[in-house]
Amino acid sequence: MSFLNAATRYLFFAGKGGVGKTSIACAAAVTLADRGQRVLLVSTDPASNLDAVLGVPLSSHPTAIGVVPGLFALNIDPHVAAAAYRARLLSVYRGVVPAPEVATIEEKLAGACTMQIAAFDEFSRFLTEEDGAKDFTHILFDTAPTGHTLRLLQLPAAWTEFLERYTATALYTGPRLGLRAHQARYAAAVATLANAERTTLVLVTRPQPTALREAARTSVELASLGIHNQCLIVNGVFQTTLRDDAVAVAFEQRGQQALAAMPESLRLLPQTTVLLRGHNIVGIPALRELLAEQQRQALDMKTGAPVASLQVPPLADLIEELAALRHGLVMVMGKGGVGKTTIAAAIASELAGRGVPVHLTTTDPAAHLAMTLETALPGLKVSRIDPKAETETYRQRALTSAKSRVSAEEFAFIEEDLRSPCTEEIAVFLAFARIVASARQELVVMDTAPTGHTLLLLDATGAYHQDMVRKFGRKVVATPLMRLRDPAYTKILLVTLPEPTPVLEAAQLQADLRQAGIEPFAWVINASLAAAGTRDPVLVQRASAEREYIRIVQAQHAQRVVIVPWATEEPIGPERLRRLAQGG
Repeated sequence: MSFLNAATRYLFFAGKGGVGKTSIACAAAVTLADRGQRVLLVSTDPASNLDAVLGVPLSSHPTAIGVVPGLFALNIDPHVAAAAYRARLLSVYRGVVPAPEVATIEEKLAGACTMQIAAFDEFSRFLTEEDGAKDFTHILFDTAPTGHTLRLLQLPAAWTEFLERYTATALYTGPRLGLRAHQARYAAAVATLANAERTTLVLVTRPQPTALREAARTSVELASLGIHNQCLIVNGVFQTTLRDDAVAVAFEQRGQQALAAMPESLRLLPQTTVLLRGHNIVGIPALRELLAEQQRQALDMKTGAPVASLQVPPLADLIEELAALRHGLVMVMGKGGVGKTTIAAAIASELAGRGVPVHLTTTDPAAHLAMTLETALPGLKVSRIDPKAETETYRQRALTSAKSRVSAEEFAFIEEDLRSPCTEEIAVFLAFARIVASARQELVVMDTAPTGHTLLLLDATGAYHQDMVRKFGRKVVATPLMRLRDPAYTKILLVTLPEPTPVLEAAQLQADLRQAGIEPFAWVINASLAAAGTRDPVLVQRASAEREYIRIVQAQHAQRVVIVPWATEEPIGPERLRRLAQGG
């Protein structure tokens, strides 16, 4: 791990969900602390699982990891950050302006944009030596899946530019009340990110086409922000010694083919390879071993017997029930990297193949639907919520509506306000609301963004619902939240892998949904080696470990569970997707 031998002060670990960012970031933090450095590990993921990997309960303040002297960790909790941000801003106005005006300001601070501003406000403090950050030699950021991370890293530059260009009173309304006071900090954060002597972007990927493409996209987009000091870690590389094991050979070949087709921009980066482990990377001993000098584990392991068959229904059973629907919403949710896009595309492809008209869409900023489907399919309409396109459409509609009914001065005020980065959050939510409403007339299968990004979208849904209830009371007919709560209208599928972190995160997501009055319809355990059958010692070890988490899902979390075996062929294109859906 050459980037740790001359580690910069700031290290950002970024990549597609499920590639092992948290494990790699934690292992790097432990390595630096073991070398006598004082290290702070920060998660910017709204659905962080640092606690589970480190084995220590964390909060929004640095917590010492006792078994690793010098290592501290924390989670930036967007809800906690937003509450503190609101309280800080409102304290300036309480007792100074009339109570009704304070109430109006408080209402404007209730939206999802405030939560995002507050989170990036906390994030920027660590880049500018505030709140004790100067006490650490190195600060490592375990980031959320790509779409959310790009948004977080782009916000300092976006707000800095906005604050520099616009000065009208729009700046002093709603969630942007406190931004001007910290303009210098945000400008300093942008400079720090672009300083190659202080900041390194560590792109984490797996030997999978979508993960590699997303790493390349992240590399290019963050280079455009001035973050040029980058390196690449390819995690989970696998080699088998059993050439007669079809699953093991396919597992190896798919990885080799993906690496052979690696985007050229990634080939130019310094690279490190991390071998696939047979065990789950949880706890300090496993983290220390992950980045140690690597030995081929399988050489010291005996060939295993395939894991006994599982008593879990296939995905085809679930699709059979969905095929009876002619309208409604099927939302596919879960942690990044668990295969939500594949499952959503497989369900939609199989339904369309049966003659059921389907609208397949995604809320994921890093959408991979087109790459997964490859070609069009009769009866299948495909769309995506493109944040940039939705923002521009929303802005133009708002300006057209305002032009004929307000003064030139008021129009200038509105035009400036619509250039705020907050506008994107509003536009994306409205696009989401339109698609939810469209399920009254059609069957919509929605591939959602990774958990943290989706939770922020649901927060916006909840805030909108509360706003409508405040304004109209019992006259409210149907908000998006009301439709999501209706089990006859919406069926939510929680997708997970049979591994500790994905199962834990799916359980947390289910708890959050239930708190909002939304009950999941079923769990989908995806890409199970235990259901595929293999004799390779590393894969057998992983398959054996899966059984415990499959049992936990069945016994503790889900009333209904289906399982999808790991596929020997990459599930891309309508034919392979339908085979996956049918269990073949």
